[in-house]
Order: sequence, then C-alpha cells, then structure tokens
Amino acid sequence: MGNFLRNLEDSLQKGFINQNFITPGSYKPQLLVNNTAENENVLSTLLDELEHCENFLFSVAFITESGLATLKAHLHDLKLKGIRGRILTSTFLQFNQPKVFKELLKIENVKVRLTDIKGFHSKGYIFQHPTHYSLIVGSSNLTSHALKVNYEWNIKLTTHENGEIIHHFKNQFEDVWGKSRELSLQWITEYEKIYVETTEMTKMDKVIEGFEEYKPSTIEDALKITPNKMQIEALQNIEILRNEKDKGLIISATGTGKTYLSAFDVRRYAPKKMLFIVHREQILQKAKSDFKTILGGYDDEYGILSGTIRENNAKYLFATIQSLSKDNTLSQFKPEEFDYILIDEVHKAGAASYRKVINYFKPKFLMGMTATPERTDSFNIYQLFDYNIAYEIRLQEALEEDMLCPFHYFGVTDLEIDGVLIDDTAQFSKLVTEERVTHIIDKIEYYGYSGSKVRGLMFCSRKDEAKELSKRLNEKGYKTVALTGDDTQEERIKRVKQLEEGELDYILTVDIFNEGIDIPSVNQVVMLRQTQSSIIFIQQLGRGLRKHNSKDFVAIIDFIGNYKNNYLIPVALSGDQSQNKDNIRRKLKDTSYIKGVSTVIFESIAREHIYKSINNTKLTNLVLLKEAFENLKNRIGRVPYLYDFVINNSLDPIAITSEHENYFAFLKKIKQEISQINNYENQVLTMLSQEILNGKRKHEILLVQDLVQNGNLAIDNYKKILLQNKCRTDDETLKSVYRVLNLSFFTSGNTKKYGSIPLISIENETIKFNEEIHKSLLENSFFKQLMIDIVNSGLKKSNIYECQEKLTLFQKYSRKDACKLLNWDQDESSTMYGYKVKHQTCPIFVTYHKHDEVESSVAYGDEFIDQNLFKWYSRSNRTIHSQEVNKIINAVKNNTEIHFFVKKDNGEGSDFYYLGEAKPDINNVTEEKMTDKNGKLLPVVTINMQFDHAVDNKLYHYLRSESIV
Repeated sequence: MGNFLRNLEDSLQKGFINQNFITPGSYKPQLLVNNTAENENVLSTLLDELEHCENFLFSVAFITESGLATLKAHLHDLKLKGIRGRILTSTFLQFNQPKVFKELLKIENVKVRLTDIKGFHSKGYIFQHPTHYSLIVGSSNLTSHALKVNYEWNIKLTTHENGEIIHHFKNQFEDVWGKSRELSLQWITEYEKIYVETTEMTKMDKVIEGFEEYKPSTIEDALKITPNKMQIEALQNIEILRNEKDKGLIISATGTGKTYLSAFDVRRYAPKKMLFIVHREQILQKAKSDFKTILGGYDDEYGILSGTIRENNAKYLFATIQSLSKDNTLSQFKPEEFDYILIDEVHKAGAASYRKVINYFKPKFLMGMTATPERTDSFNIYQLFDYNIAYEIRLQEALEEDMLCPFHYFGVTDLEIDGVLIDDTAQFSKLVTEERVTHIIDKIEYYGYSGSKVRGLMFCSRKDEAKELSKRLNEKGYKTVALTGDDTQEERIKRVKQLEEGELDYILTVDIFNEGIDIPSVNQVVMLRQTQSSIIFIQQLGRGLRKHNSKDFVAIIDFIGNYKNNYLIPVALSGDQSQNKDNIRRKLKDTSYIKGVSTVIFESIAREHIYKSINNTKLTNLVLLKEAFENLKNRIGRVPYLYDFVINNSLDPIAITSEHENYFAFLKKIKQEISQINNYENQVLTMLSQEILNGKRKHEILLVQDLVQNGNLAIDNYKKILLQNKCRTDDETLKSVYRVLNLSFFTSGNTKKYGSIPLISIENETIKFNEEIHKSLLENSFFKQLMIDIVNSGLKKSNIYECQEKLTLFQKYSRKDACKLLNWDQDESSTMYGYKVKHQTCPIFVTYHKHDEVESSVAYGDEFIDQNLFKWYSRSNRTIHSQEVNKIINAVKNNTEIHFFVKKDNGEGSDFYYLGEAKPDINNVTEEKMTDKNGKLLPVVTINMQFDHAVDNKLYHYLRSESIV
C-alpha cells in the first residue's frame, strides 16, 4: 500500500501541480480521446480497466448493440473469474432500442437498472481495483462511435478508496440505483410497445445512401449518381494508367464496390461495346443491374450471355466464362468486338477457360478486378496484367474510409471435452456432440447480431459436420440448411434467397461461399473450422462486410480450438505478412490497427491458445519464406531485394536472416538464378545481415552506408552524420561501433564466421573498408547491391529505435544486443545468464513464466508489484553480503545503470522487452530461503526494483497474463 500511495502522490503532482515533475507514476490523470492517426481510442482504456478490475459501475444514458458488443468478450471473461458489475441507464429520448435491453439481459454477471430521472444524461465508468479506484467521466456513452471514432473528451482519474471524489460518485450512483427499476423481460415487452409508437410518430424520411434503392430510368438520372472518395481516386489512377497501358488490375477488398467502380469507369470511357465476364451466373444479374444504375439507358442495351440466353448484340454484355469460352460461342465474336473488357474475380484467370478468352479478344482496354491477388496456387495474376496495378485498397483502408459494414470479431474458445480442447485431429463424433451444439448455441446467442433477425453463415470444416450440425440445430428450433459442393447452383440460389427473406436463420457450408457470393443482409458469420490460410479467412469474414440497411454491424464469431494454424488469425486481421513472431504477438494484444468502429476481441483462453500457436510454429520455415518470396516476386515482376519486402509490407528481412546467413544464401537455397559472390564477400554479407540489419543501432548502418558510397570517411564527418540523424556521438558509443565493425567485439566463433579480418580500419582519423571489401565493391556490382540493400533495409527498420538512447523503451533485445548497445568491450552473453555487472552497467534479464524450468518455477517468484515496481530475485545461494548482490543494491551510490529486460516465457525466443532503467529500493531488500529440486533450502535475495518509466499498459498486462504454453 505504501508503494501505491507514493506512486499516486507522484502521479497527482505531475497531473495537477507540475507537468515537468519527473515521476514514474502510472496513475496520473489522463485525457481520453479518439485519435485515429495515433491509434488511440477511449475503448482501449475502458477495456483495459474492465479486464483487470474487481467490480465495476457504469452510469450511461445511451447504449447501442454495437457499443455493448465491444465489451461482451471481456464481460464473459469476468464472469469466469466471478467478477460482477452494474449498469445504470434509462430510456431518455427513446434512444436505447428494445433489442439492446434484451442483449443486456444475456450478460449474467451484470445487473441492469433503469432510472426515470428526466434528462438522465450521465456518462461515467467506475472500476474497483485491489488498491484503488479508476474513474472515467466525460462525453462518451456506451456506443461504438463514442468509444472509437467520435470527437470525445473523457478524463480518467485514479483515487484511493478513501478519496472523497470516489465516494461522491459512488454515493450518487447508489442513490439513483436505489430508486430505479430492475431490467426484466416483462419491462422490455412493455417498452417495445411504447418505443414502436414513439418512433412511428417521429419517423422522418430517410436519406437514400448508396445505389441499391435508387434505379434511374434515364442517362441523365444516372449521371446524378457520383462516385465516392475512394472511387474518385481510383478512377483518376485508372485514367492515368490507361493513357499509357492497355490493361490494368484493381485490387479492392470484398464489399468495397468493385462493380460500381468499374461501372463508373465504363461511363467515363464510353466504349462502343463492353464485355463483363464473371465466373458464376449468380453474379450476372446483379452486375447487370448495378451497371444500369450507373449508366442508365435502355433495357435492350444490356444483355446476358449464359446458359440458353444469347443476347450477343447488346452494347453492354454480361457473360459467364463457362458459356463464353465454348468454341461455338467465342467464334461468334470478332477479336476486336469489344473496346472494353472487364473480368470479375480475375484471380481465377489462371484457368484454361479464362486464358482462352483473354488470348482471343483484343480490346482497347482490359480491366481485372480481385480482392485476393495473392494465390495459394502458382498463377501470377500480376504478370497477366503486366504488373500494372491501377488501384489498390485493402481491408484496413476500406474500414477507415467507412466503405464496409463495421464488424465485431469475437475470438471465442471452442469446446473442451474431457479436459481436451477440440484440435486439428478432432473426430467427427466430437464435432457434433450434444455438448458442442449447446456450446455453439450459447456463443451465437450471447454474441448476437445486428438487426431484427439473424441471417447467418456458418463455415464448417467438413461436409458431414455441416449436415449433422444443421440437423441438430433444426432440432433445437433453428431454421438451417447445409450447402456443400455437392449441391446444384439452383439449390444454392434458392437457399440464399430463403436466407435473405428470413425463411432461414443459417446456411452451414464448407468453403463454397468463400467468394463469389453476395448476401449483403448477412449479419452473423460463424467460423467453426481452423484457419488454413489468411486468404480464406478474409474471404469468409468478407461475406458479412457489405453494407445493408437492415444492420449496423456484422458479428464474426470464430471458434478457436487447439489448432496449429491459430497464428494466422492475427496475421489475417492485421494484414501483417512479416512472419515476425513479435509483430504478430503485438497485433494480438493491441488491435488498434482495426479502424472505424470495428473491433477485434478475444476471450482470454482463446487468446492464450493463439499465443501458444505463435510460439510453437516455426514461421521462418523454408516453405513459408519461399511462398512470401514468390508472392512478392509475382507482384513486382523481378527477384526482390530485402528492401522490397520492407516497403511492400511483406516479410520482415530478419525472418530470412534468422534462418539463413544472408539473403544471397537464401536465394541460392530456393534455386534462384543470380550473380555470384566469393566466399569472403559472403562472410561480409553474413556479418552485416546478422549484426546491423535489425536496425537496433543506426550508427553502424550510417557508417557502412557512407563507406559503400565514398570509400572512406573522416571521423569528424562521421560525427556530423550522426548528429544530423539525431544519434549519440559520445566516445564510448563510437568505440563500440568500431569494435563491432573491426570484429573485436565478437566471440571467436562469430569472428571466424564473419571472415576473421576487420571490416574497417582507422588511420589518420579516417575510417575505411579493408582492401578486400574495397576491391569487391569496385569489381562486383551484385555484391555492392546486396550491401546497399542491407543498409537500406536496416535504416528503414531503425526508425522504431531512439538513436539518442542506448536502448529504446519497450523494444526487444537479446543479451548479445545488451552487451553491444551498453558499449561493453566484448560479447559476454553466453555467461551473462540472469544478470551481470560490468562497465558501470547491469543488465537484468527475467523470464516471467518459467514453465519448462521446474526448479526455477518453484524457486523464483519474480513478479510485478505494479507498473512501476518489480520484485526481483537474485541467483540462488546468494546473501545480502554477496559481492554481486552488493553491487546491485548499491548501484545508485556506485553510479551503475541497471537496465531491466523481461519476456513472457521461453516461447518468445532469445529477445526480451526492455523496460528501461531501474533503481533498487534499498529499503526493500530481503534475504529469503528457496527450495531447490532436492528439497534443500538455499538463500536468495529479493530486491524491489523501481522503474524510471511506468511499463506500457498493454505490455504490462501481456507479460503478467498467465501463459498456457
């Protein structure tokens, strides 16, 4: 408690008295706002408080289904921990819909009451923690817009339980709570009658948005429809491309209006005759209708070519590839018949039927459209269009531009049978047990959907599962049907129509609806299968992303079992293709990359199973690296360099060099035809790839960059370059840089691997490469390009590191990195273990969850006390009088810097998060006893370490959360 009070006092000093007060306090008052540019929103703080509280009180006037959906997974986790809360709300202005009250009733660990206070308009959130209360008060109601995108002001305060302010708020809450009525189904039934009457009386004509409800009859009317912001930009790009090229590719996320975009371009281009090719008849009529909406004109100008319909003379012809590719059909057209040809879902163009049609026609302009250009097959869609990308908009951008229906993704835990979670090898019988059906129903009912009636798609792992689950759900009162590849096109169309018209609740399917199906009214997507690829994941999620006036959002309910490919879920949602485990972990714990009001939330157990998958999967195996290489090569039309991966948001170069000595070695391994380098050149590339490519210290990169360009560099000029780049220029850092590049820093094994010869020498205050490198740079352009590539990639990666500091807060470092960046003479990582005092520095490394170290898990109780304080254990068999312990206790007096590093568990590899400098609390040094594996008592010293900076909130809770690995 003493530590907490001291921390709170420091925080209040900084927040209310002196903003320049230097304090590690983590409880300072905060203004909470929604700032898309900084990935900040009110919701993230609200969820964090909710996740770690002991109970909570909300007093909010307005609640929406979407706003409540953002909390549901966290409320579920709190229920498992036995934590309850209360929500006070009202019917002020008839804002709250009856359905949201029904949703509130589903949350068993939350009591809800309604106040009749006239003008009830409060927005306050109170969270009780073991040592304190947190209070958020301001302008944000419990709506997704108020919590994620609207311009809002909210203040977050922290108070001791005896503080006057919290008692004012709690007393006010309890006073109104005591006079309010309890939410019940009976009350909702009565409210529905009043709500309907009220809303009917105040109903206003709705402004038509989009094109679905507006069907112009003339060209003049059609011209009144104008493209949106994204479409305007895309049309400009297409026009620029068309001035130089005769073909182009549009890459546009599912639901972003590719058909309308193409229709706008056709309207602008005004062809004498146009051909639109699709792969399914189901899409044909909709495409024709959309084009008529945009272009206007007479009905007979629009024709269909499919099955028995042959309206070949139409100005705008819409054809299925199956009918068009037949010899007797294709021969009816001249190769130059169409000025403009559009191919929908053009990633399918690798099929013989498409190639046949594409090779036959000679249009003035050929446009291809796809949401998924990256293919799991070997077809290169980019090459087909001569690498001409006219426009590209991916999922995150589309969400930010409000082009898609918002979604709430819920990663939920699949069923556990006899203590075993469903996994990749689960038998069919386990997938359709009564327990699993009940579990599925519980989750789809709890997480719900937007709108008056569910219209859902369930993706199953196998045909027999889909059919049996459909049968079981029907027995429970749902109206469902299973559709598989065995069903005819007519049957599919019939069932989709039934879903749209409310005659079905769910269609259960296996892959056939991944793409090429348009059901805008779908308001719930249920994933009952493991994620096999990020492409398929996004295709299935995309089935619900089309906007429709019957829904405000779509619920994505993903049942996460013990699947080896779980790591693909954060990869797919974030679009992160780096194959960097730490990047993927960060995307799992911080989902602020999801723009707009959409959210991604995992139940805690499901999240831990994804962490387990990340830890247990080798993301740098050759198959995955080669696949990423081929995708990028296809996209840019040549063998990529490392820098190409960086700027195209593809592989992290470190993913390659962690498995291969350098990029040249990787290219050889995958049998690429490349120029050659000699053995020493290869060793130099290995050294630069292993030691400077990661960008953790920019100094070496800047020096190598200048030497490659100019051959030599005066030390004074080098210092100027460092100053220009805002880097440290102290002598100790410069000496460390020279030791790295002359190889004296490294162990004998690494020195030999790096060629044994110093890369640089210093003469007459001038730095230069050795003669071998100098000669190679002059004679081998490929070697020079590979060196430049490492420099460019390293510089790009260095942007996340503070060059003015030795180490950057909350970034990850290995023991070897610590030796290097703390300016040690040599790499002593092999003998550092948990800590080592040297050169007036002491790096301390802690593995927080020691699962596979049985002795350590018994012996060491290293733990966070709070975000500012860590209880740290010395090695065993040490006392307060041990020399090494004394050095740490007296670190401040001896002017020794203590640098603290922590990783969650050994599954994270050799890198640790840097938590900054720490100071020992000399008043909290204790000698304790620990038990070794033989039951023997050994002395150990514990010291409370005070961090100079409070640990980042998300990182703090991530490190502390229990690991199931």
